[in-house]
Amino acid sequence: MHKELNGRIALVTGASRGIGRAIAVALGRLGADVAVNYRENESDARRVCDQLRDEGVRAFPVQGDVAQSADVDRMITRIRRELGPVTILVNNAGIGKVRTIEEMSRQDWDETLAINLTASFLVTQAVLPDMRAAGWGRIIGLSSAAAQVGGVVGPHYAASKAGIIGLMHYYAAHLAGEGITANTIAPGPVTTDMSAALPQLRPDLIPVGRFGTVEEVAEVAAMLVCNGFITGQTINVNGGRYLG
Repeated sequence: MHKELNGRIALVTGASRGIGRAIAVALGRLGADVAVNYRENESDARRVCDQLRDEGVRAFPVQGDVAQSADVDRMITRIRRELGPVTILVNNAGIGKVRTIEEMSRQDWDETLAINLTASFLVTQAVLPDMRAAGWGRIIGLSSAAAQVGGVVGPHYAASKAGIIGLMHYYAAHLAGEGITANTIAPGPVTTDMSAALPQLRPDLIPVGRFGTVEEVAEVAAMLVCNGFITGQTINVNGGRYLG
């Protein structure tokens, strides 16, 4: 059976759980082979790969701290060897340590910017040569409604997620003529481990009256990968928390 992404190789960072896992599975169901990146949670990453193989695609877990250039280079080399050149990249890896203005430290700031923003730059730069050689590519950055409304995690988190929007705008503007699109997804409160640790977030604060699901975010990612005419956009999946 023909599937839209047959023959494409996807890398989803931070894909062992939550939104990353749902996106990896959604791409696999469309026929893409998937590299499942994780930093520490190998057992969960292996379970994601098992689920993907059940969909009839190739998948393997690839460990690496995407905020470290050496890890990124090693990861991409291994993915090329195991699966082939990456032409679909979903920059999903991120952290969200809650800090008030008074609690914020330089270490909190640097760590969050490194993992949430610098990592997206490093991984994108690493896969771009293969996308350009193929004349086809899809880059997706995971931002957050916090980039637009401030949110409840802290200034470090909001700033890092706002940076994703600017980064994807730049790639979109400069790569559109090469068959490569770059877009951002900005989820609002979604049922994940992160939101479970934030009692400040309540369903009654969201206009639709509930949290989103990881599958609802994954549906948008799959749409963006399959559509070659959408680029430079931020798709808000937030239940009305921010009206773009």
